[in-house]
Order: sequence, then C-alpha cells, then structure tokens
Amino acid sequence: QTISQPFIVALMTDLLETQPDHTVLEVGTGSGYQAAVLSSLVRQLYSIEVVEALAASAAERLGRLGYDNIEVRAGDGAKGWPEHAPYDGIIVTAAARAVPPALVEQLKTGGRLVIPVGGPGGQDLRVLEKQPDGSVKSRSVLSVMFVPLTGGEQKR
Repeated sequence: QTISQPFIVALMTDLLETQPDHTVLEVGTGSGYQAAVLSSLVRQLYSIEVVEALAASAAERLGRLGYDNIEVRAGDGAKGWPEHAPYDGIIVTAAARAVPPALVEQLKTGGRLVIPVGGPGGQDLRVLEKQPDGSVKSRSVLSVMFVPLTGGEQKR
C-alpha cells in the first residue's frame, strides 16, 4: 500500500503529459514517492490517501524533504478534491472497479486521467481525456495489478 513499481510510476507520470503550469490530483499517496516525482514537473500537486497514518507520514516526510508544492490529506480519493478542481491531470495509484464519476467531473477540458480499472484478478491501465463536450475518450495502455481503491462507491 505504499509504492508502485518504479517502471509503473514513470509510465503513469509520462502518460499524464504534465506541463510546468499544471495542477494535478493524485489519488493514493502511499509513501509519497509518486507525489515527489510529479512535484518537480507541475506547479501544484494535491494528494489524497485513504489510510490516515499513511497520509500523515507522507505529508511529514514530503515537508521535511522540502516539497513545498504538495498538499496531502486523508480522505476518500474516489470523491476527488473538489475544492481545488478543475485539474489538468489526475493520477490514481489504486485499481477502481469503474472510473469514479467525481474524478471525471473534476478534470479540465483536455485534462487526462490515468487510472487502473478492473477487479482483483487484474486491471487495465487506462488514459482518459476529457473532451470539449464533456465526454471522455479512453484508451487502454497495458495490463497491470494494483491494490484496490477502497473508498466509497468502490466498496459496493
């Protein structure tokens, strides 16, 4: 529950197609490693972790190491972080059974959502891009295995 394979961290970061002026939401802070990687590529990063102890330790660690453009909180990542929306990009580091609607709603037009989708037997890493009409264009990148996204609707 703390870090994805470095190859997957790099791939998901690349798929997000970040720019220096972007604001990004990360769902699943874990140790804070993915947040640290992304923080050097974007203006502001918000990260949500469902396990309160992990959120607290990641926030402390990232602060101690001088990452001043990352804000971490404990909460249900499937609901996003609407107070700071819309986002240029959203990255999810846990597998959702289905794409959480709140995350799509919180994407800017042209924004990208990188998320593993599927059940415990395996998932597809998907890239979704929000279109001008509000619809989403989705493509599958590769098969992956992630821990499940455990917030709210995902438990049903």
